[in-house]
Amino acid sequence: MTLLAVERIKLFTTRSPMWCTLVALAVTVGFAALIAGVDSTNLPTIASSQFGYSFGLVVIMVMATLAITTEYRFGTIRATFQAIPNRTATLLAKTTVVALFAGLIGEIAAFGSVGISKLIKSGADLSINTAFEWRATAGIGLVYAAAAVIAVAVGTLVRHSAGAVSLILIYSQLVESLVALIPSVGDDIQKWMPFYVANKFLTGDPDATGRLASEGPPASSATLSPWWAAAYFVGFAVVMLVIALFAANKRDA
Repeated sequence: MTLLAVERIKLFTTRSPMWCTLVALAVTVGFAALIAGVDSTNLPTIASSQFGYSFGLVVIMVMATLAITTEYRFGTIRATFQAIPNRTATLLAKTTVVALFAGLIGEIAAFGSVGISKLIKSGADLSINTAFEWRATAGIGLVYAAAAVIAVAVGTLVRHSAGAVSLILIYSQLVESLVALIPSVGDDIQKWMPFYVANKFLTGDPDATGRLASEGPPASSATLSPWWAAAYFVGFAVVMLVIALFAANKRDA
């Protein structure tokens, strides 16, 4: 508990987490407000209200990356490892705090998006009843938390803020999309890319009332079912964290 308290203090005594939180919420909820306000033909749905979740996800991953790389940048990680020689416990505590915070932001952003959509279009049916609707909203917190774990792992491996953030952004925003362009095998490879699979958890198997392809985040055609997709994404995050912990214990701080 002491380690968790220490990491909580570290996280909330710097400016970047607060700024990233505000930006993530503004972007995610802002997109929901924009869609609800601009579309005069269709009423907003649960799916359309979550259109901006991926933009907020990028910001949260940047926050999670900086949570570890700034310690390497300013050398505070050395003092931490000297005070607490158990590097694995220290990094696990940091990852836990960052992941829980990211998950909380995801939940606030998701339900805030539904709320702002209902506020703008009071006649819209935005009740959360089906399994799809619950995954599309409450599931965003899980995706944000797992993505934060991946970001912390990458930051631990790369150590440099610019390099780690660039790697996170390039992979999540470009690589998984460009893989589909590979002749013959591109589509098959993309179906197993982690963020593409995570999207299947949020968008796969829509509710019986149907949803337009243009509503909400682009649907994923990943092979796994939604809950297996979530397990796959969380498993990928755990594997990345294990690799990062092994590297941190082998290298000098």
